[in-house]
Amino acid sequence: MPRLRQVPRADDNAPIVTTMYDFLFGADRDPVAEPGTETGTPGDWWTVFALVPDVLDHAVKGFALYRSPKRLLDPVLRELGQTRAGWARGSQFVFSQHCKSLRALGVPEEKIEAVPGWQVSAQFDEVERTVLAYTDALVLDGGRVADAVFDALREHLSDEQILELTYITALYDMHAVMSRALRTEFDDRPEPIVEVPAPEGGAMSYDVGAATSAPQG
Repeated sequence: MPRLRQVPRADDNAPIVTTMYDFLFGADRDPVAEPGTETGTPGDWWTVFALVPDVLDHAVKGFALYRSPKRLLDPVLRELGQTRAGWARGSQFVFSQHCKSLRALGVPEEKIEAVPGWQVSAQFDEVERTVLAYTDALVLDGGRVADAVFDALREHLSDEQILELTYITALYDMHAVMSRALRTEFDDRPEPIVEVPAPEGGAMSYDVGAATSAPQG
């Protein structure tokens, strides 16, 4: 379950909430009581964002913006950035959803499967590799982009396309962070880094460094 409460369907829902619930879940369904979307997600990203309707409205407008016919950026490059952002940020939700988006654009399975290890894959052409390198600089390096990477990007994309790529990728980095923090959708997972207990009756602790540096004799 997500960390924040969800908003059930009700007569007094804000218009944007009713509109999105109708669109995603059907006009007669309460997505809190009956979760699930066509893509297999629980749908609780929407029911949590419904807590603040103008924030939900802003997010929906962002989705419309990046898919607008006004965009100059190739949608495959856009989705490569979004998919890699999900992987790099560790959001199973963002990564999974945008793998599906790549597939819908006709991207081969071999290329989609290669996104996690793109650096050593022969699946990507020069512009795709440059977009993936730029995405890693945005997400993993916090926007610290080496001049060589940016110069390579400029060889393939216009300034307008680079701005679109930067904005959309950073937007999905934010969504990945929020999904993990709030544990929505596929990011509702236990913390993977926990202490592994010693065997019953075993030592409480063992300092390998101390043991191997002890005087011999």
